[in-house]
Amino acid sequence: MADIVRRSRLRPPSLRRSANMLAAFMTASALLLATPGAAAASTKPASAKTSSAKAKAAHSRPAAREAKARTKKAAAADARTAAAKGTPRNKAAAASSAAAIQQASSAEARLIAVYELFGRGQARPALAKARDLVRDYPNFQLAQLVYADLLATQVPPAHAFSDATGIARLRSDPAMADLREESRRRLQALRDRPPAGTVPSQFLALSTRSRYAIAVDASRSRLYLLENSDKGLQLVADYYVSVGKSGIGKATEGDARTPLGVYYVTSSLDPKSLRDFYGAGALPINYPNPYDVRRGKTGSGIWLHGTPPQQFSRAPLASDGCVVMANPDLKQLLRKVQIGATPVVTAPSLQWISRPQAEKEAQTFTSAISAWKDARANGNEAQLKKFYLPDFQRNSKKNIDGFSVLHDEVEYAQGKRVQFKDMSFLHWRDGDDTMVATFGEVFEGEKSGRTRRQYWLRQGSEWKLFHEEILG
Repeated sequence: MADIVRRSRLRPPSLRRSANMLAAFMTASALLLATPGAAAASTKPASAKTSSAKAKAAHSRPAAREAKARTKKAAAADARTAAAKGTPRNKAAAASSAAAIQQASSAEARLIAVYELFGRGQARPALAKARDLVRDYPNFQLAQLVYADLLATQVPPAHAFSDATGIARLRSDPAMADLREESRRRLQALRDRPPAGTVPSQFLALSTRSRYAIAVDASRSRLYLLENSDKGLQLVADYYVSVGKSGIGKATEGDARTPLGVYYVTSSLDPKSLRDFYGAGALPINYPNPYDVRRGKTGSGIWLHGTPPQQFSRAPLASDGCVVMANPDLKQLLRKVQIGATPVVTAPSLQWISRPQAEKEAQTFTSAISAWKDARANGNEAQLKKFYLPDFQRNSKKNIDGFSVLHDEVEYAQGKRVQFKDMSFLHWRDGDDTMVATFGEVFEGEKSGRTRRQYWLRQGSEWKLFHEEILG
């Protein structure tokens, strides 16, 4: 398809000769499916010409004025319809979304601009922008399809839909269906913006040591990048992504599903050490995490990575379980990520909650972890044991009964007062209710101490520890 479109661009197309093929592209359109209101708007010029011709035939100025008014009214209605279906509901949201997408990916922002121009009935300016876009990103297959769609709008109606076999073939082509779905999901990301001042429900508290946080919404094929500053977490960019070809909810090695849960970036792989298939680089995450292991999940090698040179982006469901991004987007992400400190949430569908609500939910867990700290400081092993599940593990050591973790904790604390600092609470709820808590601790009279990452499970109204990692 890309070659066909490029040939059409390099040699100014004979629209009559290529009408069948272009008309077939239009029936498989990403543009019209994605912006249904735009279809009506795109017919405005033809309607205007028809109305004008009727006015001339009547040789009546009042009739011409009346026709012109009707056309103007219809065009305005079409534009409103397109705007309502193709853009966020209010100006503030529109400004916010445009800013985020612009920062995320200039290619996607330019594609959205093409959609918006077409939605306002400005087919020729849209065509010009689409032509520039495929010139700059010739491997952007969806942009090529949209460009073909726009060329098809130039085909006279008499030549449209005459190749029934070709149309049927294109409609049933899985690659075309993938592009339409990619288009739908990109537009959905523009329409359904996270409410201002909200955060993903997993991020209850985040230490300032984590400058950025990542949240993947599989239902929207979207990766959201949030910056953590003294103003709290704020959405700064979002990107189109692909997930596993078999969907989400990874359970076993080789099931081609993307895992769901809360993770951390563990390293950054130099693209020079990777095959071209992975594009601009790769960011492995710590799948399976201790909660995954507890539930018997298997597999490894889940990365955030790029695309091969000939491919700008992949279909929404296309990887073996990794999260795949366009290379320009991944390069932006690589500059932000902190190894070991950037959390990555992968969710079926993100729930966005207000910061006060996140703080309120974090407070209930803060009470539990403070009680654990007090029990340890009191030196009462029986009281401390209530906070541990019988199969608790620390790093690779087995359960609490198999080694003296309680004695070690009491011995380590020695009844000293301790302060927790740099606390992060990541909440994950599916069949169970779990919390990943990362924090540093400094005993009275000391300048530094351990950094711990603990995995907690709620049982009834109580939180219990089932795994701990000493990070340093």
